[in-house]
This record gives sequence, C-alpha cells and structure tokens, in this order.
Amino acid sequence: MEPSLVVIGLNHRTAPVAVRERFWISETGRYEALLQLSRAEGVEEVIVLATCNRTEFLLWANDAALAANSVQRLLSAQYGLKLCEWKHFYRLLDDAALTHIFNVAASLDSMVLGEPQIVSQAKAAWQQAQKVGSTGRFLDAVLQKAMTVSKRVRNETAIGNSTVSIPFAAVELARQVLGSLEGKEVVLVGAGKMSELSARYLMNSGASSVQVINRTLEHAVELAAKLDGRAVAFDDRWPHLLKADIIISSTSCPHFILSREEAESIVKGRRSRPLVLVDIALPRDVDPSVREVPGVFLYDIDDLEEVVQHNAGEREAAAVEARKIVAAEADGFRRRLLAERVVPTIIALRSRLDEICRQELESFKRESGPFSPDQDEMLTAVTSRITQRIAGSLARELKELPEKVEQEHMTEAVQKLFHLDTPKMAIVGTN
Repeated sequence: MEPSLVVIGLNHRTAPVAVRERFWISETGRYEALLQLSRAEGVEEVIVLATCNRTEFLLWANDAALAANSVQRLLSAQYGLKLCEWKHFYRLLDDAALTHIFNVAASLDSMVLGEPQIVSQAKAAWQQAQKVGSTGRFLDAVLQKAMTVSKRVRNETAIGNSTVSIPFAAVELARQVLGSLEGKEVVLVGAGKMSELSARYLMNSGASSVQVINRTLEHAVELAAKLDGRAVAFDDRWPHLLKADIIISSTSCPHFILSREEAESIVKGRRSRPLVLVDIALPRDVDPSVREVPGVFLYDIDDLEEVVQHNAGEREAAAVEARKIVAAEADGFRRRLLAERVVPTIIALRSRLDEICRQELESFKRESGPFSPDQDEMLTAVTSRITQRIAGSLARELKELPEKVEQEHMTEAVQKLFHLDTPKMAIVGTN
C-alpha cells in the first residue's frame, strides 16, 4: 500500500464554537498528541495545528484507514469524542489534503479571508513537530511548499488588503450596543496579540482608557505600557470589571474565568449601564449563560463571523485569484510527487536492463567472437544506447501519467515484467 497524505480536522465551517473548544488542544496537549500519534498504527509523520477556528491533524500515513482510526482513538480517549460528533470532522486524502493545506496557509480557509495570523500558527505547529521528531522529509516538504504558496498569494493578490479582522469585528459590535465609543472604559483580560489589536481599534474609535488584567502581572505591565494604559493584577480585577464599558477577554485559560453568578454581581453595581463583553478566547473564557444576564451583551468568536463578512465582495474577488495560484501550485507539487514516486523503479529498471544487455552481450561474444578491442567497444556502446533508450522511454511514460492510480498500475506492471524488487518510494523535493 502506497503512503498517503491525510488531513483530519474540524473548523469554523464544520463545527460551532461549543464543539471546537471541546477538541481544541493546548500546546502541552499537542506535544503529547504528537508523541502518541507518531507511534500509532498507520502513521509515519504527524503535525497538529490548533487555533481558535480549527484543530487539524496533518498525517503522512502508510495506511490512511489505520491512521484515521488512531486519531479517532486519541480524540475519544483524551477529549471524549462520541461517534455522533465524528460528523464535524473532515477527512481529506492526497490531492484534496494537499490543496487544503495550501489553502489554510494562504488564509483562504480562514474565518477572515487574508488574515495573517494563520501563517505564524502553521509555522509554530510545524516547528513543534520538528522538535518532537514527529515530522520528516515528506511533511517537511509539504509545509515548506505551503509557506512558499502563502507568500506568493500575498505578493501577487490583494487578499491581505482591506482585511476585516476579529478585533475590528469586536469594535463594530461594541459600537452597535453603545453607539459612540468616546470616553468608554476598556478592560482587557489577557495580554496577547488579539487583546492588543482590539485595544488599538477601540482607542482609535474614541475609547478613553485601557486597563490590562493578566495572571502574569509582568505581561500586563508590558502591554499596558504599549497602550499607555494601566496594568492590574488578576486578583484585583473585580472593581475594574465593574467600571468597564467594554471587556475584551482573550486568555489561554482552559476553563471559564467569568460565571453567570459573577456577571450578575457585576451588573448589580452598574446602575443599568450596558456592558459589552467580547470573548475571543478558545476555549471560551465566559460562561455562555452570561447572555441571559440583563444588561450584558456577550459575543463569542462565532458572533464575530457575521461582522467580518463586511467588505466580503472585495476580498472574495482577491480570493478567486488566490485560489487559482493554490490550484496551480498544488497540481505542480502533485506532479513532482508522482514523478518522484517512480524514481526508484526507474533506477531498478535501468540496472535490470544493464544486467540483461551485459549477459546477452557476453553470450554473443562467446558464440561469435573473438572480436577486436575496437569491435568490443562498439558493441558495448550499442547495447548501452539501447538500454538508455528503453529506460528513458519507460521513465517518461511513468512520470507523465497524470493520475496516481494509473501510475501505480503501470509501475506495478513494469516491476512484474522485468522482475524488479519493489523499491522504496522516493520523497518529493522541496523546491
């Protein structure tokens, strides 16, 4: 059975946030998953990509069915996957998997077309797999090519222009509830990049002050300095949440940091002032039942998706051109892979033809010789040219076959006809 490229995962298109957060894998969890799957049945190489919008397993599998079963067992044992939830996961093979990986890296499969974060996230996933030792020549080649495709898409199309980001969407939702943002007080819970971008959008829209709350106070101090705001220790957060008009929460905490009861306590001291609470974390920071608290307007990342459709026409036009680039690059990479697959067979064939010609030439010399040195040299040259012509012709036929199945059948026929040992498949180059 020939090895296959496989992608198994779910994303914002196939699963709501409540499902995505159940199967979101932390950095430590990804490390453990890489170790486990690299030793699992059917798996040769593996990379795990987990963001707020997707969890994906990129696999180079010696048996695609066994590899899929290994992923399913891991998700069942570690994350409680039920059989009925398997419908949220896509399972892509070979050409479809390759095109998907290229689309993801080029931000064509993102909630926000053209968003730049996915490139760094994919690189980080790849680097983690390299450190663990769970990726090798094949997935390294695929990811390296995906990075090249992403760069080409951004250089040759307008996919990254006029991008409506998740932080922008958060500001638009706040504006819908509060009207003008002039003088509004903002609290950031979490000191990551998303928090910083959200705060900058809010300040550009008129917000008067920003306070940064984080479990690691040093990180809060660092971000607050950038924003000319104030850092607050996590344990001292309640008075500041009470005064806030807008709370942006984006932590890496694995459980809720704001319950319904806590939200109700905050609202009691606000004198009917509305509170906009934007939860852009995964897993979510805020209990979804907080939506039921009067005066609190809670939005999560699925709510933001509607807002990011703003200016979708311009971005979709750029995406059409970007997808053409991805399709061409995927087709070219696939053809090079198909060509590389048959290289061991071609080498073995050439060796076999040389052996046949050498045996026949020696038999001919014994029966019809002796020959002069010049005649010997001429006969050797003729047989060598015959070998080259036959091997070259078969090599072109094998390399130029457009479909994997057809190539496999032809390669198998050549191996049987010439009694070749089944050679190990070569790995596509990274150029």
